Amino acid sequence: MQEFQPAVIEALKYYVYCLVNPRDNKIFYIGKGKGNRVFQHAKDSLNENDQSLKLDIIRSILREGKQVGLFILRHNLTEETAFVVESVLIDLLTYQKFNKTNQLANIVAGHHQWDEGIKSIEEINAIYNCDKIDVNNGDTLLLVSLNRSFNQAKADGVYRRVDIYEATRKYWDNISPKRAPNIRYVLGVYKGVVRSVIEVRSWKWTLIAEDGTKFKRERCIFEGNLLEDSPYLNKDVSDYPFSRFGGSIRYIESL
Repeated sequence: MQEFQPAVIEALKYYVYCLVNPRDNKIFYIGKGKGNRVFQHAKDSLNENDQSLKLDIIRSILREGKQVGLFILRHNLTEETAFVVESVLIDLLTYQKFNKTNQLANIVAGHHQWDEGIKSIEEINAIYNCDKIDVNNGDTLLLVSLNRSFNQAKADGVYRRVDIYEATRKYWDNISPKRAPNIRYVLGVYKGVVRSVIEVRSWKWTLIAEDGTKFKRERCIFEGNLLEDSPYLNKDVSDYPFSRFGGSIRYIESL
């Protein structure tokens, strides 16, 4: 079967689906869509110029004369609900505490996993009942606003990011080349709470984003280690607000 009939499409509305490898009966991709979206991946695999882990798996299955398993997991959904269902399933199949190895070929993580995704009880309390930040002596922190990239269901263009590390490290305007060497940690902030911490190793500037977006002036990209046990993580930084005039960075320096 290469496509659904019109009556089926009308009944399905938006749906969430999975692709299954027939060689081990394991899910390797979760997606959402409408119409004949579920069939499109096999067609995309015929174009050898398109490269991705998902397409490589499909090609290897087809070369063995087998067919990818196609399953509709939930249907008759609104687009917004389909986003949520897709992200929950991706979370369940990729969350490291549940799965030691990621079996999915999805490039983009769950759409809500950074804010509404799986969290321990301790993490929930830390986020919604968190302490004020206490800056260690000698630390220079750079707060960066994740308000436009944290919710990936609504993010678009240059704000589409594959994970929270990518959302935190780039592309920041108004970073002074003189101050950049003094920044020890970059803190990703969403709704007044630190959601990510990068220990900075290096930095560079660019005029063009990876998706081709061109900036009017150079923006800074940081590289470093994403810390999961930083004392700054899940701390309240509402005492250090961003500018009301669209500012997306803020420095905090210890006394």
